[in-house]
Amino acid sequence: MENSQLVSITFLAYTIIISIGSINCIDNNNLVTNQSALFVFGDSVFDAGNNNYIDTLSSVRSNYWPYGQTTFKSPTGRVSDGRLIPDFIAEYAWLPLIPPNLQPFNGNSQFTYGVNFASGGAGALVGTFSGLVINLRTQLNNFKKVEKMLRSKLGDAEGKRVISRAVYLFHIGLNDYQYPFTSNSSLFQSISKEKYVDYVVGNMTDVFKEVYNLGGRKFGILNTGPYDCAPASLVIDQTKIRSCFQPVTELINMHNEKLLNGLRRLNHELSGFKYALHDYHTSLSERMNDPSKYGFKEGKKACCGSGPLRGINTCGGRMGLSQSYELCENVTDYLFFDPFHLTEKANRQIAELIWSGPTNITGPYNLKALFELN
Repeated sequence: MENSQLVSITFLAYTIIISIGSINCIDNNNLVTNQSALFVFGDSVFDAGNNNYIDTLSSVRSNYWPYGQTTFKSPTGRVSDGRLIPDFIAEYAWLPLIPPNLQPFNGNSQFTYGVNFASGGAGALVGTFSGLVINLRTQLNNFKKVEKMLRSKLGDAEGKRVISRAVYLFHIGLNDYQYPFTSNSSLFQSISKEKYVDYVVGNMTDVFKEVYNLGGRKFGILNTGPYDCAPASLVIDQTKIRSCFQPVTELINMHNEKLLNGLRRLNHELSGFKYALHDYHTSLSERMNDPSKYGFKEGKKACCGSGPLRGINTCGGRMGLSQSYELCENVTDYLFFDPFHLTEKANRQIAELIWSGPTNITGPYNLKALFELN
């Protein structure tokens, strides 16, 4: 208990110190950060609470216990027991926690540090969980509003400086590959899997180009992790518990190859475009297949959920199910907090690799190098 309180106090002190130490006053009394800002786009892997503020289902929200139990001591909308990857990236970059875009008490000065636009359940395609989430295109439109506001409040030159120096962090695409199988869609009877992946990756690279055209130059991207083998996927076929969900496996592998090629094309076509691509598929696979090497006891069983491997997503009463759920005693033993999402401990490890990992896992730049570029 004492250790837990010490962590919370230290985390609060850190946030206050960097919030004071990283700002300058300018003539119009707005606050401008010395650090490069961090703008975050994506899905539940990155969502810091935007889904709290939209009219949606409880199944795509996490604003209830036990989510948030570790660091925040209460739910924040993050789909984890604590902090997410962008929270750690902000810490390493000496930034405060990046606020959700829809958080009602955001001030103009907060946006100079960056904004989190991510939405749990979101995809690169507009049709993925349509009406329930904030898709990537809408996230881009929300960023355009912030970009316009920054230019208006800070002046055109200072607004441009914030946008050009910022790092843009993305994790998107997985939901596009899961959605056709959760909606009983006959999609792949009318379109090839390869063409479908082309649409997903094409939408992503189109957004990258639009951010570039607005002045963005530094991009951090995660490829798609092995969620075909996450606890929830391992229990889809009740006759083959612990078998990965093969229909999604093929799509994920195709996506990661096409994403890499797409980024290489943009690097060739766009002057000054720089990116850090993290091989999330490898870093997460290694922890799932050899958890003890990374300090975990369970790599394919969730801390919170029900059924085999706690792979049924009832954590906290998710989806309004009356079925009870189990919660592990020691969350730090687990790679997955719920059947699809990582624990804070795992998020920290992945964030460290994105921040300062070698080129074979995050390249051609890592995020630390991108933040250091002016």
